[in-house]
Amino acid sequence: MRHRLPIVPLTMSLLAAAPNAHSQYQLPPAQLQAIVDAPRAPVLGLSPQRNLATMVDTPALPSIAEVAQPELKLAGLRINPRTYSPSRFSFGTGLKLLDIATQKEIKIMGLPRQLRLADTAWSPDQRYLAFTHVTYADRDGASGVELWLVDINTRIARRLTAQPLSYLSGSGFSWLPDAKGLLVNFKPIGRGKAPQSTGVPGGPILQDSQVSVGARQLRTYQDLLKNEEDARLFEHYASSQLALVDLSGKLRLIGNPEMYTDVTAAPGGKLLLSSVLQRPFSYVVPASAFPRRVEVRDLSGKQVHLVANKPLEEGLPPGNDAVSAGVRKVSWRVDAPATLVWAEAQDGGDPARAAEVRDIVYAHAAPFAGEPTVLARLGSRYDRVVWGNGDVALLGEGWYKTRAVKLWRIKPEQAAAAPELLFSYSAEDRYNNPGTPVTMPDAAGRPRLVIGADSTILLGGSGASNEGDRPFLDRFNLRSKAKERLFQSEAPYYESIVTVLSDDGSRLLTTRESPTERPNFYVRDLKRSGPAQLTALTNFPHPTPQLKDVQKEQIRYKRADGVDLTATLMLPPNYEAKRDGPLPLLMWAYPQDFKSASAASQTTGSPFRFNAISYWGPAPMLAMGYAVLDNPSMPIVGAGDAEPNDSYLPQLVANAEAAVDEVVRRGVAERHRIAIGGHSYGAFMTGNLLAHTRLFKAGVARSGAYNRTLTPFGFQSEEREFWKAKEVYQAMSPFNNADRIKDALLLIHGEQDNNSGTFPMQSERMFQAMKGLGGTARLVMLPNESHAYRARESIMHMLYETNSWLDKYVKNARP
Repeated sequence: MRHRLPIVPLTMSLLAAAPNAHSQYQLPPAQLQAIVDAPRAPVLGLSPQRNLATMVDTPALPSIAEVAQPELKLAGLRINPRTYSPSRFSFGTGLKLLDIATQKEIKIMGLPRQLRLADTAWSPDQRYLAFTHVTYADRDGASGVELWLVDINTRIARRLTAQPLSYLSGSGFSWLPDAKGLLVNFKPIGRGKAPQSTGVPGGPILQDSQVSVGARQLRTYQDLLKNEEDARLFEHYASSQLALVDLSGKLRLIGNPEMYTDVTAAPGGKLLLSSVLQRPFSYVVPASAFPRRVEVRDLSGKQVHLVANKPLEEGLPPGNDAVSAGVRKVSWRVDAPATLVWAEAQDGGDPARAAEVRDIVYAHAAPFAGEPTVLARLGSRYDRVVWGNGDVALLGEGWYKTRAVKLWRIKPEQAAAAPELLFSYSAEDRYNNPGTPVTMPDAAGRPRLVIGADSTILLGGSGASNEGDRPFLDRFNLRSKAKERLFQSEAPYYESIVTVLSDDGSRLLTTRESPTERPNFYVRDLKRSGPAQLTALTNFPHPTPQLKDVQKEQIRYKRADGVDLTATLMLPPNYEAKRDGPLPLLMWAYPQDFKSASAASQTTGSPFRFNAISYWGPAPMLAMGYAVLDNPSMPIVGAGDAEPNDSYLPQLVANAEAAVDEVVRRGVAERHRIAIGGHSYGAFMTGNLLAHTRLFKAGVARSGAYNRTLTPFGFQSEEREFWKAKEVYQAMSPFNNADRIKDALLLIHGEQDNNSGTFPMQSERMFQAMKGLGGTARLVMLPNESHAYRARESIMHMLYETNSWLDKYVKNARP
């Protein structure tokens, strides 16, 4: 006997499958709104002579109307078609100066009435400050990026030129070394309207692979060109007119409009190093891989020397140590008038090829006749050079596969002098990191090593230790290799060095904070003693005084296999575990790969950092009565020849089990009221932990990727392609195990995510899988948002959804 399906239940099921009718932006509880709208501190920018600083007011979050402004997505870039510049949604709304000696703020007159400050740059002689102001006119009016100039002596600002800028990266302007003018990318005069789409295709879209090139890793990029109409549109917005602008605003054009990606003046100021995009473009890689011509020009735009004609590069050889073949990383030597420096791979850029010398670093001085000088032959990949003088420069190299890092001293003016090894360490060994060489701007505004009369340099670092991070400054003798510690942060404060104010390292600009005091700027004079050492420059108030007494502790515990782990445990104000009992808890994490268990066991963070309650992390839930375990260690160790991801799942589960055991042991949480969450790779982790454990009652996954077959040429630090590690890709994909997820999963994603690999489709497909399998899930797609969310409405709604989800599935959950 055939049974008819009842009409009413079917209708109800269709209604249940429809999208939620309540699709407007929602506000979270007032406690969370206050965190989003908390005042933000100004941003400081130190002057070349270290006696003044800019203070740029940081506005509140932009509205969704601002974030929803027109935006083009072309060749991996996001462009504002109204301003011919990169899309951005946050601008400085105020500008003033701060006198370092007197701590007095100095007002600047003549600023635009409604300042929308994008970028600033001090002139090398500190007489002027240049900045860009972005104007938005009515729909039919003019919008653009304007170049302004502040006279530091008179403290008056004025618009330098009426011609708007046009650029795709950077700031669109830079000072000439002699401080007499600026090098600027302008919108070409007389540039017509952008090409308009006809809507009628001119033919099929064709692509070919190159068999002769061999295997290439092709990462999954977003916002690529799709057809010839896109290509013409990209050419229109990528083309700019290079010009010199003097301090009176007079323009001197340099050559013709071209698709500049980078232009830098030589320290001597007579030559320019330019990089210009060329056709053919590509539909599978972004503009950074398009063909380009790298050349040296004079100030009229005439080519003086062709450095390289870089071909289209659709992917690299497999491996994280793969690089481009031929000339790469071309730059000026900053301590010479006009000397080019670059590296060339000796293994074709392929780390799988055996090679004793991987990279050679060359230098070539103008007029670029004869053969270039070899600065170094390296056994791994060239990183950079920190320039001092003809006798001292520091050259770094590294190899990701082994995490090995080396720092060499070279003598640029002595070609026969062999490089001298100063430091050799592991990039993941934070305890033994010697620090970063300290630089200060020279007369041309270029960063130069701070070199003492006794052949010493300064090194600054985070000072990682078993007790947490304790930033330091060392004086290092290049001859004896002896170190002298000049400064180290001391409890109960966390004090970090912003910059060195004097050549001998005795005066420092620092930020100082404690769990209850937000970071403020100080001048520390090491030649003084006691409290007189420290002078406060700023006094920013606590942004969330209602949460000033949040409790924070850096906790340590062990994984089952003995690996030491750390986390930051945060508890609401006035909470006592013995008196108040366990709380619902949100754990927020991000896995990290290591090559050794000892490095994975190192303590991270500091117990003396400010208890910042940012809307972006998990801490806002403290205001709603939750405990928070922030950044619990999630190391994935692949010692020796083993790859970390071969044992990703068991290690991930062991990390989570250890964290849960610890918070339960402390009495601050109970097993049936714990949630797990994360952003990006942390969202991927969240999906896996829900699929392979029942440790968590719910999960919050933001902007994640869940199906690794959609990123077949590697992801995160995994360098093997899918076809060589199918089992790993399949096992690590939460999508493949969606049927095993028995706890509630909230998926949040920016509808226009442009991060490589985290396509919005990843969250959409994960939700569809869970919905079809009868799982408990919710999908929240945020309009006009990218990988990170920017609009106030989006942030508020993100917190509304998170709070509602945790309240529903965690706060009142039963065992």
